[in-house]
Amino acid sequence: MERLDQIDWEIITLLNEDGRMPSAEIARRLGDVSARTITYRIEALTTKGIISIRAVVNPETVGYGVLADVFIEVEPGRVREVAESVAEFSQVSSVACATGETDISISVRARNIEELFNFTTEKLGKIPGVRRTQSYLLPLKIKDLDTWLFPDALDAAPMPRSDKSAVHS
Repeated sequence: MERLDQIDWEIITLLNEDGRMPSAEIARRLGDVSARTITYRIEALTTKGIISIRAVVNPETVGYGVLADVFIEVEPGRVREVAESVAEFSQVSSVACATGETDISISVRARNIEELFNFTTEKLGKIPGVRRTQSYLLPLKIKDLDTWLFPDALDAAPMPRSDKSAVHS
């Protein structure tokens, strides 16, 4: 497990706001940290696999405004096989194996309710090993992985700085 200091967390928090924020802007916001140091730290964070910087598509703006969670019940011994099959569908934005009454939990994006219905009945329902699906429409998304920060990050989140002495290296 990597240990991150407050500057690392502040960089991550700012990049979470805007993944294209230049190192010079991050340095300006943090104060007492050079742009070169920020660039080095971002490179180290990405190289170590702590963060990745990529484009995140806003599904609503490209016509995929329907979001649903679908829970899949699977025949015994076929959970991983079915989960890997489900993961190959482009409509599926996340796949997780679960414990309890549901074997697999997925998130699906669709253009409309009919497309969601057809996907769950014609695609998911026909995968060998799938016993049953249960869908829940999600009309409002408050938070998602693209804005999630590790809970400890909240303790080290950038605080408004009235003076530059608040930064420790």
